[in-house]
Amino acid sequence: MLKAVLWDFGGVLTSSPFEAFNRFEQEQGLPENFLRGINAVNPQRNAWAQFESSSIDAETFDAAFEKESAAAGYPVPGKAVLALLSGTLRPRMVTALKLCATRYQVACLTNNVRTGSGPGMAGSTDKAAAVKEVMALFDLVLESSKEGIRKPDPAFYTLACTKLEIAPEQAVFLDDLGINLKPARALGMQTIKVINEDQALLELAEITGLDLTIQT
Repeated sequence: MLKAVLWDFGGVLTSSPFEAFNRFEQEQGLPENFLRGINAVNPQRNAWAQFESSSIDAETFDAAFEKESAAAGYPVPGKAVLALLSGTLRPRMVTALKLCATRYQVACLTNNVRTGSGPGMAGSTDKAAAVKEVMALFDLVLESSKEGIRKPDPAFYTLACTKLEIAPEQAVFLDDLGINLKPARALGMQTIKVINEDQALLELAEITGLDLTIQT
């Protein structure tokens, strides 16, 4: 029996930071998906992974990411990447979260870094306030920067289940990255890869039994 709906933040409840990455790449004359490619090399120990688990600070990340990107042909300071992380909230997804919270436990499982304001890494004061309101909807918020572990480490999902006092089989997890969904599925969770809002809401409605035909 389903007891909890687990949500990624960036790329699920907000627009994807990858959209901002692509705009930056176009503006700077970089190959498409260059930044994502840097983060995909040695994904458990690269600069990004270390920063999300708070193993290094922002200054160290800035230099480390620039070194990694330079090795790939185009030096990009880490601080330039951090400026791209804050997405825009998706109202339909936030409404779906509210509806799920009326019947199920809801939790946010986010890989984030100690920058910006709050778990959503919002840059502006207004955006930070909006993110804070969304975060208040959750029964549980797990942040990689605070826990010292990150998705896709199975321990991250296990920790969420322990805190919610549920079995993995009693949860559905939404994320926009397949690499983060695979270990959740292996533990027994139902998973939804968020490609777009319509698709995600349709799949979530089928699993939860809720009417999520939400209009903007």
